[in-house]
Amino acid sequence: MKKIITLILAITMLLAMGASLTSCFGGGEIYVQTNAYFAPFEYYNGTDIVGVDIEIMEKVGQKMGKDVVWTDGDFGIIIDTVAEGKTADCGAAGLTITPERSEKVDFSDPYYTSIQYVILPAGSDVETKTADGTTYIVWEALAGKTVATQTDTTGWIYADAEIDGEGGVLYGTNTKHEAMDSANVAAEALGTTIDAIIVDELPAQYIVSNSTKGFVCYPLYYSGAEGEADEPVIEHYAIAVTKGNTELLNAINEVLAELLVEDANGQTEIEKMVMAHMGMN
Repeated sequence: MKKIITLILAITMLLAMGASLTSCFGGGEIYVQTNAYFAPFEYYNGTDIVGVDIEIMEKVGQKMGKDVVWTDGDFGIIIDTVAEGKTADCGAAGLTITPERSEKVDFSDPYYTSIQYVILPAGSDVETKTADGTTYIVWEALAGKTVATQTDTTGWIYADAEIDGEGGVLYGTNTKHEAMDSANVAAEALGTTIDAIIVDELPAQYIVSNSTKGFVCYPLYYSGAEGEADEPVIEHYAIAVTKGNTELLNAINEVLAELLVEDANGQTEIEKMVMAHMGMN
């Protein structure tokens, strides 16, 4: 009898512990991992994290009747943290859908299409091209320069392949690739030890518009083959969710569908959010 009572107590304690863990994670909260240095999608306003992704996930929380809890950490750990599913239900940080990432996490429907941009200091000798009214830079124009990217971002992935990867456009051209903690950190060295920064379109425009150093930025293109037009480096943002969490994934997609409906002026709510956080309205 004593052994039976002890066993019952042990089971009761385990059940209580399980209930406690559920209340901390996976219960009434949605835990979101981000990297809050990617304006206008996530950035600090004082001590608060604000931005487009924050607004999206807060609407998801409202739909699900749950509080959203944010954790700010290194960009490079977001996918693995979400994949593990122990401390984060999802990741929202201007994440680009890639085949490698899709093997680890489920992605929501895409909600924003971006182009890689190059930020340059005023007076840079990097050559630009113009076609159909758009001024841009091709990879080859960065030959021999020191190019910075944020570690583990798609800008870093592209630059790593084209600068350091054998067969890359800039491989063997004495071009240097510097991986840094953020594009903002790289901007502090732009014009001194750094010649150019590769980062997504809106963060590039945000950095340029908030700089007092006269920075400029242009879209980044791949040179077309003979007789073909140059093509921009395009990517699609989505929210990463732990595989198997279909309830959360469905709720995110429902919210995104609502936010991507165009109004009478052909503008979506997400576009309005972007403009607001860029200070353009």
